[in-house]
Amino acid sequence: MAYVEARSPRLLRTAYLLCRDWAQAEDLLQTALVRVWRAWGRVGEHPDAYVARVLVNTHLSWRRRFWRRELPTEAPPEMVLADDMTGVTDERAVLWAALGRLPPRQRAVLVLRFFEDLPESAVAEILGCSVGTVKSQSSKALAKLRIDPEIAPPAVASRVEGERG
Repeated sequence: MAYVEARSPRLLRTAYLLCRDWAQAEDLLQTALVRVWRAWGRVGEHPDAYVARVLVNTHLSWRRRFWRRELPTEAPPEMVLADDMTGVTDERAVLWAALGRLPPRQRAVLVLRFFEDLPESAVAEILGCSVGTVKSQSSKALAKLRIDPEIAPPAVASRVEGERG
Protein backbone atom coordinates (compact mmCIF):
# COMPACT_ATOMS: atom_id res chain seq x y z
CA MET A 1 0.00 0.00 0.00
CA ALA A 2 1.55 3.28 -1.15
CA TYR A 3 0.08 5.25 1.74
CA VAL A 4 1.86 3.09 4.31
CA GLU A 5 5.19 3.38 2.50
CA ALA A 6 4.90 7.16 2.29
CA ARG A 7 3.60 7.84 5.82
CA SER A 8 5.22 5.13 7.97
CA PRO A 9 8.20 7.21 9.19
CA ARG A 10 5.97 10.04 10.42
CA LEU A 11 3.40 7.66 11.89
CA LEU A 12 6.15 5.73 13.68
CA ARG A 13 7.46 8.99 15.15
CA THR A 14 3.96 9.86 16.36
CA ALA A 15 3.57 6.40 17.88
CA TYR A 16 6.92 6.79 19.63
CA LEU A 17 5.96 10.18 21.04
CA LEU A 18 2.78 8.66 22.42
CA CYS A 19 4.35 5.65 24.13
CA ARG A 20 8.04 6.67 24.45
CA ASP A 21 9.37 3.21 23.49
CA TRP A 22 10.50 2.30 19.96
CA ALA A 23 9.55 -1.37 20.17
CA GLN A 24 6.12 -0.56 21.55
CA ALA A 25 5.74 2.21 18.95
CA GLU A 26 6.38 -0.30 16.16
CA ASP A 27 3.78 -2.67 17.63
CA LEU A 28 1.34 0.20 18.08
CA LEU A 29 1.78 1.37 14.49
CA GLN A 30 1.42 -2.14 13.09
CA THR A 31 -1.76 -2.76 15.09
CA ALA A 32 -3.22 0.59 14.05
CA LEU A 33 -2.39 0.01 10.38
CA VAL A 34 -4.06 -3.40 10.47
CA ARG A 35 -7.20 -1.77 11.85
CA VAL A 36 -7.06 0.93 9.17
CA TRP A 37 -6.50 -1.64 6.42
CA ARG A 38 -9.68 -3.46 7.46
CA ALA A 39 -11.66 -0.23 7.12
CA TRP A 40 -9.79 1.26 4.16
CA GLY A 41 -12.92 1.42 2.01
CA ARG A 42 -14.52 3.82 4.51
CA VAL A 43 -11.47 6.01 5.08
CA GLY A 44 -12.03 8.51 2.26
CA GLU A 45 -9.76 10.81 0.29
CA HIS A 46 -7.78 12.23 3.24
CA PRO A 47 -6.76 9.30 5.45
CA ASP A 48 -4.26 11.14 7.70
CA ALA A 49 -6.79 12.20 10.34
CA TYR A 50 -8.45 8.78 10.33
CA VAL A 51 -5.12 6.97 10.72
CA ALA A 52 -3.99 9.34 13.48
CA ARG A 53 -7.25 8.79 15.33
CA VAL A 54 -6.89 5.01 15.11
CA LEU A 55 -3.28 5.34 16.31
CA VAL A 56 -4.22 7.47 19.33
CA ASN A 57 -7.26 5.33 20.20
CA THR A 58 -5.19 2.16 19.99
CA HIS A 59 -2.57 3.71 22.27
CA LEU A 60 -5.18 4.83 24.78
CA SER A 61 -6.80 1.38 24.83
CA TRP A 62 -3.38 -0.18 25.45
CA ARG A 63 -2.77 2.26 28.31
CA ARG A 64 -6.02 1.15 29.97
CA ARG A 65 -4.75 -2.40 30.29
CA PHE A 66 -3.60 -3.23 33.78
CA TRP A 67 -0.58 -5.29 32.66
CA ARG A 68 2.56 -4.43 30.78
CA ARG A 69 4.89 -6.73 28.90
CA GLU A 70 7.92 -4.63 29.72
CA LEU A 71 8.64 -2.66 32.85
CA PRO A 72 10.31 0.74 32.62
CA THR A 73 13.59 1.24 34.45
CA GLU A 74 14.86 4.14 36.50
CA ALA A 75 17.54 5.12 34.00
CA PRO A 76 17.91 4.62 30.27
CA PRO A 77 20.68 2.29 29.07
CA GLU A 78 24.12 3.77 28.60
CA MET A 79 24.64 5.29 25.18
CA VAL A 80 27.91 6.15 23.47
CA LEU A 81 27.72 9.46 21.61
CA ALA A 82 30.28 10.78 19.15
CA ASP A 83 30.01 14.33 20.48
CA ASP A 84 29.47 15.25 24.09
CA MET A 85 25.74 15.89 24.15
CA THR A 86 25.36 15.09 27.84
CA GLY A 87 23.51 18.30 28.74
CA VAL A 88 21.08 17.99 25.83
CA THR A 89 20.50 14.30 26.55
CA ASP A 90 19.86 15.02 30.23
CA GLU A 91 17.37 17.79 29.39
CA ARG A 92 15.54 15.55 26.93
CA ALA A 93 15.40 12.70 29.43
CA VAL A 94 13.92 15.01 32.06
CA LEU A 95 11.37 16.37 29.57
CA TRP A 96 10.41 12.85 28.40
CA ALA A 97 9.96 11.76 32.01
CA ALA A 98 7.75 14.79 32.72
CA LEU A 99 5.72 14.11 29.58
CA GLY A 100 5.33 10.52 30.75
CA ARG A 101 3.84 11.69 34.05
CA LEU A 102 0.95 13.38 32.24
CA PRO A 103 -2.34 11.52 31.83
CA PRO A 104 -2.54 9.70 28.47
CA ARG A 105 -5.09 12.04 26.85
CA GLN A 106 -3.18 15.16 27.87
CA ARG A 107 0.00 13.61 26.48
CA ALA A 108 -1.84 12.74 23.25
CA VAL A 109 -3.04 16.35 22.93
CA LEU A 110 0.50 17.71 23.38
CA VAL A 111 2.02 15.19 20.96
CA LEU A 112 -0.54 15.90 18.25
CA ARG A 113 -0.66 19.65 18.82
CA PHE A 114 3.01 20.50 19.28
CA PHE A 115 5.13 17.61 18.03
CA GLU A 116 2.93 16.86 15.02
CA ASP A 117 2.06 20.57 14.62
CA LEU A 118 -1.61 19.88 13.97
CA PRO A 119 -4.22 22.60 14.39
CA GLU A 120 -6.62 22.34 17.32
CA SER A 121 -9.48 21.37 15.01
CA ALA A 122 -7.52 18.40 13.61
CA VAL A 123 -6.55 17.25 17.11
CA ALA A 124 -10.19 17.51 18.18
CA GLU A 125 -11.26 15.43 15.20
CA ILE A 126 -8.60 12.79 15.87
CA LEU A 127 -9.47 12.52 19.57
CA GLY A 128 -13.21 12.72 19.00
CA CYS A 129 -13.75 15.74 21.22
CA SER A 130 -14.43 19.46 20.89
CA VAL A 131 -11.84 22.13 20.12
CA GLY A 132 -12.53 23.54 23.58
CA THR A 133 -11.57 20.22 25.14
CA VAL A 134 -8.32 20.22 23.17
CA LYS A 135 -7.59 23.75 24.41
CA SER A 136 -8.38 22.92 28.05
CA GLN A 137 -6.42 19.64 27.99
CA SER A 138 -3.47 21.42 26.38
CA SER A 139 -3.63 24.19 28.95
CA LYS A 140 -3.82 21.75 31.87
CA ALA A 141 -0.95 19.66 30.50
CA LEU A 142 1.29 22.68 29.96
CA ALA A 143 0.44 23.96 33.45
CA LYS A 144 1.45 20.60 34.92
CA LEU A 145 4.72 20.70 33.00
CA ARG A 146 5.42 24.25 34.20
CA ILE A 147 5.20 23.21 37.86
CA ASP A 148 6.73 19.75 37.49
CA PRO A 149 9.44 19.66 40.19
CA GLU A 150 11.89 17.94 37.84
CA ILE A 151 11.80 20.65 35.15
CA ALA A 152 10.50 23.80 36.87
CA PRO A 153 13.00 26.39 38.04
CA PRO A 154 13.78 25.90 41.75
CA ALA A 155 11.85 29.03 42.79
CA VAL A 156 8.67 27.83 41.05
CA ALA A 157 8.98 24.29 42.37
CA SER A 158 9.52 25.47 45.98
CA ARG A 159 6.61 27.94 45.73
CA VAL A 160 4.29 25.18 44.47
CA GLU A 161 5.43 22.81 47.23
CA GLY A 162 4.82 25.59 49.79
CA GLU A 163 1.26 26.08 48.51
CA ARG A 164 0.56 22.34 48.77
CA GLY A 165 2.00 21.99 52.25
